[in-house]
Amino acid sequence: MKLGLMLGYWQSGPEDPIELVRYAEDLGYDSVWTAEAYGSDVFSPLCWIGARTKKIKLATGIMHISARTPACVAMPAAPIDHLSGGRLILGIGVSGPQVVEGWYGQPFPKPIGRTREFVALVRKILAREEPVSFQGEHYQLPLQGGTGLGKPLKLIVHPLRKDIPIYIGAEGPKNVEMACEVGNGWLPVFYSPYRKIYPELMANLKPGFDVACPVTIVMKDDLQEALTYMKWYLAFYLGGMGAKSQNFHMNWVGRLGFGEAAERIQELFLAGKREEAVAAVPDELADEIALLGPPARIKERLQAWKESPVTTLLAGTRDPEALKVLAEAM
Repeated sequence: MKLGLMLGYWQSGPEDPIELVRYAEDLGYDSVWTAEAYGSDVFSPLCWIGARTKKIKLATGIMHISARTPACVAMPAAPIDHLSGGRLILGIGVSGPQVVEGWYGQPFPKPIGRTREFVALVRKILAREEPVSFQGEHYQLPLQGGTGLGKPLKLIVHPLRKDIPIYIGAEGPKNVEMACEVGNGWLPVFYSPYRKIYPELMANLKPGFDVACPVTIVMKDDLQEALTYMKWYLAFYLGGMGAKSQNFHMNWVGRLGFGEAAERIQELFLAGKREEAVAAVPDELADEIALLGPPARIKERLQAWKESPVTTLLAGTRDPEALKVLAEAM
């Protein structure tokens, strides 16, 4: 199992993660990942990091497909991959209807079909074998209608790699099946190595397929303090990240066996009872999907992750000592 560093969202302010990334690179971490919501994008922090590192892979985790057309992804992907010496990984996902329709102003329905077409079109553009024509349900090149003057074009940049890896963030069974079929990797969320998750899919992954899982790391001597941090995180995602009628994170937690608790957490959170929502998060759930507590406990519980289908553990932490503990344990 490889290690990656999950930086998550970039927040405005004086913080520059480059020293942490360089430290992870020196420790042997394989990749560094950035995220986006309705704030900073995924690409600009990676450019900053890529210019100041030498070998760590640069990954988007995740880039929202509704934020850009496939061409608008291939265009930055090709030069970033070139300038970094072939280090780019494209981690993509659909986000949810609140962000897609409320922030990007794009329709959300049929996310699986959109993702399939998006991946196929990005790959076709980067392959640069011919001027691109693509007529799908969600994407058309040239566009049908309009002036009628659109013509098939070919990427001017010659990509360093025509097969830049594409990882797909997915939670529902059909979406995960699609990710395993068309992607180079799967980015799960709130994964538990103690439970059988999509066992048939995981037993039949194609050679070289990477299950790259974000895992929050909270290294503290006081386990309860670490659990409380994780429970606040979960309460926000289950209660606030998604509409009441459609919250993919809540559905996922239900598949882990915590459906009733997830419904109660969402109910309390949406009622403005944040403290009660946090208290309703089961300790077992918070503990299973993260690595919490003192170093010895983190090293001990890391063994379950090593034995799981996860092939890359993406450490969600800004604590250099936690990064070192994981590297030593590996």
